[in-house]
Amino acid sequence: MKKIFAFAGILLALGMGSAFAKKASDENKVKVVTTIFPEYDWVKEIVGEKAADVELTLLLNNGVDLHSYQPSVKDIAKIQEADIFVYVGGESDEWVDDVLKNVKSPNQKVINLLEVLGDRVKAEEIVEGMEHEHHHDEHGHDEHGHDEHGHDDHDGDHHDDHGHDHDEHEHEHDAHDGHHNDHDEHNSDKHEHHHVDDHNEHHHDHEEELDEHVWLSLKNAQILTNAIADALCQADSKNAEVYRKNLASYNAKLSDLDSKYEAAVKAGSKNTLLFGDRFPFRYMVDDYGLKYYAAFTGCSAESEASFKTIAFLSEKVNELGLNSVCQIESGNGKIAKTVISNSKNKKAKVLTLDSLQSTTAKQIKKGATYYGAMEKNLEVLKEALR
Repeated sequence: MKKIFAFAGILLALGMGSAFAKKASDENKVKVVTTIFPEYDWVKEIVGEKAADVELTLLLNNGVDLHSYQPSVKDIAKIQEADIFVYVGGESDEWVDDVLKNVKSPNQKVINLLEVLGDRVKAEEIVEGMEHEHHHDEHGHDEHGHDEHGHDDHDGDHHDDHGHDHDEHEHEHDAHDGHHNDHDEHNSDKHEHHHVDDHNEHHHDHEEELDEHVWLSLKNAQILTNAIADALCQADSKNAEVYRKNLASYNAKLSDLDSKYEAAVKAGSKNTLLFGDRFPFRYMVDDYGLKYYAAFTGCSAESEASFKTIAFLSEKVNELGLNSVCQIESGNGKIAKTVISNSKNKKAKVLTLDSLQSTTAKQIKKGATYYGAMEKNLEVLKEALR
């Protein structure tokens, strides 16, 4: 009997020792929490072969809309324990300030994408023919050079990546309706000291509603990955050389893809996109000098277009000789098909561009990446501009 108790005691001790070892191992990892998929995937690309040294969490990975998302208790705990927290920083993230008041580490690095981009961020825009909610009229909108432009949403639940194990987690909230590589050293320092803020220096300005969909610009993506790499190098200096090497390699790929977008726009016979949906692609079209028309702004909660909007968009299909009407990945095609049926070009196609707001844990497990989605968007863009 004594042997049984002794053996049980040994097993208990071993179990406790294993638990303590695991806890110690976990404690040595750099904890990174991201809100949306592009941020998450950028971290993965920079971390690369050092994934085992980083505990990476994606909060929105089940289709939850960025604009209606509210963090669960579990989400809040993860954010407050993180060494690095990356989020968009627009009106949809107003909840962040309260969460960060109770952060456990005074050295936590907080990366607000809009703050990193500074003057590159644009105000939400209403363009001709677009449905809009009344409160949008209270905000100033860029005239923009072309007299047309807009903005969008859609995102998901909770995805932890320990090494590269992709585990889905149930959330405690409702899922209603998520620069160039020649970025010089001066700008990199600027990111490190101003944009990659320690929690105690963190701040916001909410004077106007900003277009939050900054990740849909490949030029912006290169700036933002620099800021993320800066934070990772500060939090995990022993792997800094690897992070810098991976950053350079990844940004070279993004820069090359950016050049392919420029070439595709130059080769296209059209210079206007028409969306029978919300429009989150303003940063993309601005990068390449394209024009657009759309049913709704990017963060609109509306889903039913008026007869006036349908008629306007249908007439634009006729006027511009367009062969397609676009929608975002979460669209059902209803408005786009109605626009086409009311135009002269009944054979126009409905094309889908991915705004990377609805990427799920299941898609990540199957290999979804930011770069891959933007590559596919390029092929869709080529067809839309024919």
